[in-house]
Amino acid sequence: MPLVLLGAGGHAKVLFSLIKAAGRELLGVCDPGLAKAGASHWRGVPVLGGDDALKTLDPSTVGLVNGIGQLVGSGLRQRVYEEACADGFTFPVLIHPAAWVDDSVELGQGVQVMAGAIVQPDVRIGVNSVINTRASLDHDCVIAAHVHIAPGAVLCGGVVVAQGAFIGSGATLIQGVVICARSVVGAGTVVVREVPPDSIVKGLSVRPVPLTDS
Repeated sequence: MPLVLLGAGGHAKVLFSLIKAAGRELLGVCDPGLAKAGASHWRGVPVLGGDDALKTLDPSTVGLVNGIGQLVGSGLRQRVYEEACADGFTFPVLIHPAAWVDDSVELGQGVQVMAGAIVQPDVRIGVNSVINTRASLDHDCVIAAHVHIAPGAVLCGGVVVAQGAFIGSGATLIQGVVICARSVVGAGTVVVREVPPDSIVKGLSVRPVPLTDS
């Protein structure tokens, strides 16, 4: 099934590269900013329009790629995914040819695995989650829906990351640790204990603080 990319920011650029490397057909991109600027093409592919352009597409003939990056405190990426699914669209799993994903791994709809990522046996990853460049997930990790594992993060075996959490670039999560829903692990952080819901942790995770106090 050919693809349509939603968004044209930095995350979308990485996905555009993945789509080309995987040999997938890209029909065009939908982006309100490009449409407003009157752009006809983006990186050589047609600009189909803004958000309204989806109404002109047949969900049975195209797959969507969620090119909206996950920003801390923003639910836009999840909202775009859920609204498109409600309209009957599907989001195929995308795995860069330079990633390594074990055959036993379970990947939900719309999961994106970027170049250099490693996903080891019996890992489960929920819908619309991103395993970014060179991230490493060891055996038996459970990643819920709408999670972002940023570039270079390392999750040791049996780590659990709940829905909507964000794991920053270069973070290390020791074996069996739990990151609760909507929490944020800062870049370079070493997590050694559970992080409560709606919290942010930086450095050694000795004292998580409420996300609103960050």
